[in-house]
Amino acid sequence: MDKPRIRFAGASDAGRVRHNNEDALHVDAERGFFLVVDGIGGQAAGEKAAEIAVDRVRARLERQIGTVEQRIREAITMANNEILEASHRNPEWQGMACVLTVAVLENGSAVVGHVGDSRAYQIRGGRIQKITHDHSPIGEREDSGELSEAEAMRHPRRNEVYRDVGSEQHAPGDADFIELQRVPFSPDSALLLCSDGLSDQVASQKIEQAVERNAGDPQAAVRELIAAANEAGGKDNVTVVVVEGEQFTAPAPAAGPAPRGQSSSARYIALAFAVYIVCSSAYYWLSVRPRLNPPPPMPTGQILAVGPTLKFSTIAAALAAARPGDTVDVLPGEYHENIRLADGVTLRSHTPREALLMGVRMSDAPVVEAVNLNNARISGFQILEERQDNAQPARGIVITNSAVEVSDMEVAGWAVGVELRDSPYAILLGNSIHDCADGVVVKGAGTPWIAQNDIRNNKAAGLRALDGARPAMIGNTFDKNLADVPADMLQTVKEHNRLLNPPPVPRKGTAAAPRKKEL
Repeated sequence: MDKPRIRFAGASDAGRVRHNNEDALHVDAERGFFLVVDGIGGQAAGEKAAEIAVDRVRARLERQIGTVEQRIREAITMANNEILEASHRNPEWQGMACVLTVAVLENGSAVVGHVGDSRAYQIRGGRIQKITHDHSPIGEREDSGELSEAEAMRHPRRNEVYRDVGSEQHAPGDADFIELQRVPFSPDSALLLCSDGLSDQVASQKIEQAVERNAGDPQAAVRELIAAANEAGGKDNVTVVVVEGEQFTAPAPAAGPAPRGQSSSARYIALAFAVYIVCSSAYYWLSVRPRLNPPPPMPTGQILAVGPTLKFSTIAAALAAARPGDTVDVLPGEYHENIRLADGVTLRSHTPREALLMGVRMSDAPVVEAVNLNNARISGFQILEERQDNAQPARGIVITNSAVEVSDMEVAGWAVGVELRDSPYAILLGNSIHDCADGVVVKGAGTPWIAQNDIRNNKAAGLRALDGARPAMIGNTFDKNLADVPADMLQTVKEHNRLLNPPPVPRKGTAAAPRKKEL
């Protein structure tokens, strides 16, 4: 994928009326995606919905498996169903939801996913175009021309929406849920994503002028737009993200007629002077001013490298030294150790599938374990069972009461490949889990996400769901497991996954196998 050269900035403000901020945003310029979320539900509930949405959308988009459109659909669906599940578990969060707009840059275009009344605009050549459609009664009337922008902004029912993220269960392909479109993103254009705290207070023409006036300095554009929303009343939280192509500039002013009696040479001198002023200003804004007043840097953690000849020769030592936000990067090789993941730390194989975790058989301890963690990740390893005399097969990965993402792993040869215990926020994404007794075991109420995995050749079950577990399963492939999934989940799993050897359907007139009567 070609990576565009861009300038970008984003910020969120509570406004002048509300004490809390239910908006949220996420900016990942390295991977080229940008997200604005507006929580619904009041006080802590709206903030919680926005937090879940950012976490789930970010997690799915960071794993670049599938097309951009597939990733966006799955990301928003994951957020939707997790918000709904969280509201069922917590009575104080009943009714929470959110609206959101996300844009992913890819090969000269922007793929925009949208639900609700947050917005995406494109600005180019002195024009602003609204990309998204408001999923609201008043927004529909504005889009159809029945109401002017000014009338829609003043309408008392402006804040009503008929689509949101989190109020009912959805699948990625559901009609009338996610609006998805691909639009050109040229180097001389800009994208703006915002919550309705901006679009309900500041007209689109003023939005365009603010972005163009600050061309080359998106941070200044964001500040000006938030200030404009607050000056117009600041009735709502306001969030703005601006993304500029490298050639985005303010349009040249239209040339007017020369004053009567002005000579041709005088006009040329005036034109030359104007060009000088424009070039000098551009140099200042694009070169000098950023050095004088640079935007705040994006927070980044340390990268702790692991290898036989490096400071950290074991993964456990690097994890012990890591802090939240850090990444432990493991060079290719075999690592005979059992490890515990760390809170907020990413553990990854430097080259996918070339770092092997073999484990040390001293007990029934798993090779990889996570207990009571938040926002930890592990990616790219092989976890293979090393057969030993008189040793009973154990577990590859065990996640207990933790929000952990396990992605792009190969897990093979264990009694249980991956076990999730009371971990509704866990994610299994794009893994190969094969030749175990049980591939995946999920225990405890909740809805962990299991997506895009290849689960095959497991001798007992591809997946077991115990103690009330109901994992959300999308895009997985099941093949040649003795049993793919529990019988009561079979129909639901079939709808959104691939079962290559489903149970045979009894022929018409054939008696079903007898069941033992309970005494």
